[in-house]
Amino acid sequence: MQRRKFIHQSSLASAGFFVARYPLGFSKDFPLVRIPESQRRFKSPVIEKTIDEVKNNIGNKEIAWLFENCFPNTLDTTVDFDTVDGKPDTYVITGDIDAMWLRDSSAQVFPYLPFCNADKDLRQLIKGVINRQVKCILLDPYANAFYKDASKISEWKKTDITDMKAGIHERKWEIDSLCYPIRLSYFYWKITSDVSVFDDDWKEAMRSVLKTFKEQQRLENEGPYHFERTTSWATDGVPLGGYGYPTKKVGLIHSMFRPSDDATIFPFLIPSNCFAMVALNYLSEIAKEVMKNNEIYKQSQSLYYALGEAISNYGIINHPQYGTMYVYETNGLGSHNLMDDANVPSLLSLSYLHFAASTDPVYRNTRQFVLSADNPFFFSGAAGEGTGGPHAGKDMIWPLSIIMRGLTSIDDKEIKSCLSMLQRTHAGTGFMHESFFKDDPTKFTRKWFAWANTLFGEFVLKIYREKKHLLG
Repeated sequence: MQRRKFIHQSSLASAGFFVARYPLGFSKDFPLVRIPESQRRFKSPVIEKTIDEVKNNIGNKEIAWLFENCFPNTLDTTVDFDTVDGKPDTYVITGDIDAMWLRDSSAQVFPYLPFCNADKDLRQLIKGVINRQVKCILLDPYANAFYKDASKISEWKKTDITDMKAGIHERKWEIDSLCYPIRLSYFYWKITSDVSVFDDDWKEAMRSVLKTFKEQQRLENEGPYHFERTTSWATDGVPLGGYGYPTKKVGLIHSMFRPSDDATIFPFLIPSNCFAMVALNYLSEIAKEVMKNNEIYKQSQSLYYALGEAISNYGIINHPQYGTMYVYETNGLGSHNLMDDANVPSLLSLSYLHFAASTDPVYRNTRQFVLSADNPFFFSGAAGEGTGGPHAGKDMIWPLSIIMRGLTSIDDKEIKSCLSMLQRTHAGTGFMHESFFKDDPTKFTRKWFAWANTLFGEFVLKIYREKKHLLG
């Protein structure tokens, strides 16, 4: 993913960001910043009704304003819906980058799933995302980001030493890229009971997912994937001929990149392997209950149990301060990387992704480590505290991590604290950002980052439905 420079609040209008000051009916503190209705990419009556309900029934008017801006941001600004070969097809950009990430596109529309039964057009839109993701996986299961135009040649073609095909924006192998589409498909089915997405193309894409996971266990050889980039950024390239540092072949899946699109240090990325277990469990249920496909069911179950055993044996340590906890990365040879990154899957997100219960002792210990100064990418300053990562640099806190902390918390005080931090660090823009400087939220990266916006909406909606008193 492209590196982002600091954006200051004063530069938003000059950068083309819609800022209409003080229209009729709005307080000067809460200007109209949501894109005008005539320019919105997709309109959903049920989403608008939900926005109105939340706005009118919570006491914190700034949070209500942020919710109105952020929750529909994916639909307002990033989706391109069409019908291709008689099937819905939805291309979803991340925001300020005109490419579709398998991870981001899934996460961006996931919070809208509960509304699908009340809005058939929204249901078709999300069905179109699933169909488009299937096309992407069939084009190349090792790629993380794609173009709508299948003939477009990526700018990275000049610098990346890998098998870069037309239609691919970036080819960074990340386990989560294949997990997210399964998660989206599974919950789409569970909520709508629509099994039509599980057609022959979807089935073939899943065979490709299983094949890729098994190749990247590297039990017999290094596998077909390698990646090098001509760059001065160490986190953008993979060492040793593009295959990464040595590992002991223990059954874990190698991931050359993290969900931040930064290269791993040790290729066994534990949060992503945990997420793979969750996705494989979903896939085996679909194979058994819907597709009646014993081949895919058995392969999914076999991989699921292999990963479970390997994570237990190599992904957990006994820390002298925090006790039994998950590591971020390992090589199976005794080396561990103890940290966490803001991007999901992360160690912090393991309960959100349904890998671990929020009360599970190992997860609780891990969470305590992640939210401490012992995590080298946990930053604290005058503006707030939270996890960042190498992608945006030192002292840059990601709202994603604050949101995820709130989503995974079982403590009202902590949830309220997360909400307050998000409220005071949007820099007056009315939107979430990729990251902000720990001492000054007006220094931030990415003014248009739809994943963070929509996830913030999911967080507020969860609080509204479960702990409404915290929004007073």
